[in-house]
Amino acid sequence: GKEKPGLIDADGKLRDLSKIVADIDADTLSPKGLAAIRKRDPRRLPLVKGNPRLGPPVVERRTFAIALNYREHAAESGMEEPKLPIVFAKPTSALCHPGDPIRLPACQQDEEVDYECELAAVIGQPVRDVAVEDALDCVLGYTCANDVSARKWQLNAGGGQWIRGKGFDTFCPLGPVLVTADEIADPQDLGIKTILNGQTMQDHTTGDMIFSVAEIISFLSQDTTLLPGTVILTGTPQGVGFARKPPVWLKPGDEVTIELEGIGQLTNSVVAP
Repeated sequence: GKEKPGLIDADGKLRDLSKIVADIDADTLSPKGLAAIRKRDPRRLPLVKGNPRLGPPVVERRTFAIALNYREHAAESGMEEPKLPIVFAKPTSALCHPGDPIRLPACQQDEEVDYECELAAVIGQPVRDVAVEDALDCVLGYTCANDVSARKWQLNAGGGQWIRGKGFDTFCPLGPVLVTADEIADPQDLGIKTILNGQTMQDHTTGDMIFSVAEIISFLSQDTTLLPGTVILTGTPQGVGFARKPPVWLKPGDEVTIELEGIGQLTNSVVAP
């Protein structure tokens, strides 16, 4: 009945980290905190028995997201490729655990809610004004994200601001794990997918990003301190629901899976308001 920090070992077994760290917080996410975990032999940590519910792999401080950051997605949207990163935010109340349901908003009578598979980078140490060539040194790890989007609110009813249509409760599933940066050789060389009810809807590679993960971090850090635990959603590839003919919208009973090479699968069901 209480969340505890956990670690998945090389054999895929879930182990209890609570004897080493109290929570997955800023101290844990720091280089010093991560080094303390690495000193321990995971095989000596107690196994978590039963079928535990997984929480999100990071306690969010702030979530930035980047729009129109894949070339083919910009093309399917009928929009020009941006010259600079387009930034919006998702509130912490939008966080959704792995396996928990995405709740369709009651304030939108004609639901036009969409999926977006994204690579999320998690900052591991305070960083400000970092150069592109040094930016990835600030990344603790990566996880899967679903930038769930209520398109009517995003494009028409949000006063020109995207945060409303992308910020409803449960609109930011994260997980299932945080894979440390040393396990990801190149964040620009990962397969990325959305699978809706068993059908692949998005299937591309992070190499199609207009702005790389390093460029995004450098841009966001200009005169702005990015604190440990900051989550950065880096954009989605082509294949989103609104661009399909006919459009495909999330509906109650759906199951949507975000898959990223080297990280795993993040699966959430969809429920009515």
